[in-house]
Amino acid sequence: MDNKEDDITPAQLKKAWIVYSVLTVVVILVLVFFVASDNEEKLFFSLMTAAAAYVFRPTERFMKRQIKRFGGGASR
Repeated sequence: MDNKEDDITPAQLKKAWIVYSVLTVVVILVLVFFVASDNEEKLFFSLMTAAAAYVFRPTERFMKRQIKRFGGGASR
């Protein structure tokens, strides 16, 4: 059995999900404040961006691979 993905700690995974959530909020804010021209577009951009981020969220496997890629694995 291969344990290469087991060296990712839960704290690292939690940080990755926090970064993903913050980036989603930043995209929503940019769309609402700089792109939308009326209240209907502001509502649409805020709701649909959040829904799309939820539907197209990365899998745990993808997140673990990206943590290894950018974070260098576990800090042991």
